[in-house]
Amino acid sequence: MRTIWRTLGREGIRDIAPVCLASGVVGASFGAITVGAGLPLWLPVLLSFVVFGGASQFLFIGIIAAGGSPIAAVVAGLLVNSRHLPFGMALGDVFGSGLLRRIAGSHLMIDESVAFALAERNPDRRSAAYWACGLGLFVCWNTGVLLGTVGGTIIGDPNAFGLDAAFPAVLLALVLPALRDVVTMRAALIGALIALATSMFLPAGLPVLLGLAGLGVAVPRTKVPA
Repeated sequence: MRTIWRTLGREGIRDIAPVCLASGVVGASFGAITVGAGLPLWLPVLLSFVVFGGASQFLFIGIIAAGGSPIAAVVAGLLVNSRHLPFGMALGDVFGSGLLRRIAGSHLMIDESVAFALAERNPDRRSAAYWACGLGLFVCWNTGVLLGTVGGTIIGDPNAFGLDAAFPAVLLALVLPALRDVVTMRAALIGALIALATSMFLPAGLPVLLGLAGLGVAVPRTKVPA
């Protein structure tokens, strides 16, 4: 940790800290929503420690709470986290050498830690930013989830506090930056229409998976040169 602090300096840590604290707040809402949905107390804690992926965790719980199949929930979560494959190819050098470091580094790979690492040009600062953000988020997220889980049992109905809005709000926040691209916007709209139409007659979870068809029909056609 001393090496990370020296490499990033006070300004680097100051930029990362608010993101970690905000993650703890969202994690608390996740824990409270899970308990409020009637799911066991250990589930959000286990998911946060083992999966450590906010979007996929919210999606998994959302599908299960709506009565969807656990298989559909797992598949949806895996598809959301499939973006980590190109992340790993771009940032494999920040983990360092050794199997344990690579396993730990892969587990801490989420959007925020990747974004802070890619923002640094210097290899040492890139590695320090990745580990500082990843470790900070892991601690804050899991602490927030644990507090939210305990708090959810106390307040009774988390929905009364508007915490049920956290699930769509988090997903929307993750999607909005990508919607600046016309092709991505087209894929999202088509996928949303497919999911909305099929939700009227399919079990919960399946419309989300079918909505991925928007990726195929929205791919722009490439002009073949004559």
